[in-house]
Amino acid sequence: MGKVKTEHIKRLAKELMERFPDKFSSDFNANKHTVDLLTQGATMKVRNQVAGYITHTISLTQPDSSSETEEELSD
Repeated sequence: MGKVKTEHIKRLAKELMERFPDKFSSDFNANKHTVDLLTQGATMKVRNQVAGYITHTISLTQPDSSSETEEELSD
């Protein structure tokens, strides 16, 4: 299969991002630690999936700074 996340993972990640928007970033390891602190009794697999989904979602919403630097270098 592939990268399909279950509705449980998406729901938990969205709830955490709504309740604690300033605690998450585009760094997977920092998000993993934050999810571990905020959730009680989540397994390691669920924690990693939620942290990965949050990281992916945040990285999609943030502007891509690498393309800006490439444009500046080409000028």
